[in-house]
Amino acid sequence: MILKDGSTITRTTSVKNELGMHARPASRIAQMAGSARSCIWIHANSTRVDATSPLDILTLCAIKGTQIAVEIENQKDMDVLNQIIDFFETGFGESQK
Repeated sequence: MILKDGSTITRTTSVKNELGMHARPASRIAQMAGSARSCIWIHANSTRVDATSPLDILTLCAIKGTQIAVEIENQKDMDVLNQIIDFFETGFGESQK
């Protein structure tokens, strides 16, 4: 779902990985967000963090099932937004046993 409030675009998803958010996916998300032209934010558990900071992402304590919103401030960053959402949707590319 995409919502436009005039200045930001947000898509929502949830953590699908059995292990929840941990260091490897947090680092990968930060790397993806680092390629954006403007700020990218991740929201979870009533907290908003800078998506370019793996440590900030880890502070969300996002376990499996946690609802996540990814917010961009520049429409030119839609590819980055979609890439991050796809990463969540595929369980961070980790096999589920």
